[in-house]
Amino acid sequence: MTKTTLSRATKRFRRAFMSPTRKQIEDYVAAITTLIWQRQAIFFSAMVLAAFYIDATKALLLYTCVLLTELLDLRLARRVRNWEGKDQRTARKIMVQILINTTLSALAITGFVVMIALEQRLGGHFTPLFFLFAAALFCAMNNHQILGALIVRLAIYAAGFTFIALIDVLRFMPPITSYIWLQFFTVAFVMYFILDVSRLYLGMYRANLAHLERLEAEHEKTKIAYKVKSNFVSTVSHELRTPLTSIKGSLDLIQAGSIGPVPDHLKPVLDLAGRNCVRLSDLINDILDVQSLEAGRFVSELKPINAEAMVEEAVQVNYGFADKHGVYIDFIRPETATYILADQRRLIQVLTNLISNAVKFSDKGDAVSVRCEQVDDKVVIFVEDNGIGIPENSREKVFGQFYQIDSSDQRDYGGTGLGMNISKQIVELHNGVIDYVSELGVGTTFMVALDIIDPPLESEEDDAGPGWTRLDGTPVRLAAAG
Repeated sequence: MTKTTLSRATKRFRRAFMSPTRKQIEDYVAAITTLIWQRQAIFFSAMVLAAFYIDATKALLLYTCVLLTELLDLRLARRVRNWEGKDQRTARKIMVQILINTTLSALAITGFVVMIALEQRLGGHFTPLFFLFAAALFCAMNNHQILGALIVRLAIYAAGFTFIALIDVLRFMPPITSYIWLQFFTVAFVMYFILDVSRLYLGMYRANLAHLERLEAEHEKTKIAYKVKSNFVSTVSHELRTPLTSIKGSLDLIQAGSIGPVPDHLKPVLDLAGRNCVRLSDLINDILDVQSLEAGRFVSELKPINAEAMVEEAVQVNYGFADKHGVYIDFIRPETATYILADQRRLIQVLTNLISNAVKFSDKGDAVSVRCEQVDDKVVIFVEDNGIGIPENSREKVFGQFYQIDSSDQRDYGGTGLGMNISKQIVELHNGVIDYVSELGVGTTFMVALDIIDPPLESEEDDAGPGWTRLDGTPVRLAAAG
């Protein structure tokens, strides 16, 4: 073997023994702390059997030694939990402590088992060999995270196996055909079995560790790509706003006749351009909202508000839209005042989306019903229409991004396909629930449930009383409860 090859082998050996990753150390400590009561049950049972059938004093003394090593492991676990994982010097100290604890623990367990074997007057040594086999198998299955600790523990257990197997061989010097030699070779086979199990579990753990590292690397790449994408979309959206505002303002001036009469044949073209500007503006706003929600930058101001007054304001906001589609909005404001902790502007955005959707998918002359009810400790807002309904098994699509019921509806009624996704996230930010029930050809009812809070000590009641009506006579029906 050349000097270079020997040097590489030495480095690999030192890395296996003294340089485990933080993940390996944490996994090792998690295993020894999680299974501590299982080990104690095994140790205690072995101690009781040894005390009853062999020697109570020696059994209790050696069991105490095993318990002391368990306390050392618990102390080590506390140290690892307080370790930030950045200091390599501390990592090496922890590794040294792991090897020391492993050595002491394995010696205590092996000494306990050897004591039982030496005290036995009859051959066979089934009990001590079984105890040591259980300890070795437990080690192979649960202490494979750090190769150095695994090798140390299994080496000590192997010495114990060999010593017990040789007790009767050295005591009686039997011929090779004796049962004693059969026991010796059986122990050798068991040791090979434990070694193979250890290799298997170590291989699986390292494969899982490598897979986890690849996933973490891919996750970091995905986060970087997502951040770049988010910044790009946000920048483009903001950059589009300024020229879009100028285009929309210019179209409005032209349509209003401020720069001269508009020929009749150009009016439909200008109207279409104006509507597309509005649609593009809505899309930009929705994209910015989605980016803010996904990036955790969505700003909301939560304060106690009157739920009924908030719903009433949302209905009023949608008057013009309902009138344009020839749809009525039925709203009955309860006389009771229910308070919720919410961002009123954002919840009105949610209700506007629900009401406008209900109006869009209703026939001319239909009514959209909006009501507010108290159910146990929640206030539930209902928006009900008699429109086309939503197909079954579409819940994920309805609350997903860029979804419309079908392409023809998207062309007829417009929309970005982001409104319901944004609404769901806003409601969930309020610790609320949004859901719906629907039947094709019958209609859909959306529900928003929010937690009720105690009324504020000093609150300004909404000046608008129940049962208000519009002054311009648009087709909206309002009535007071009762």
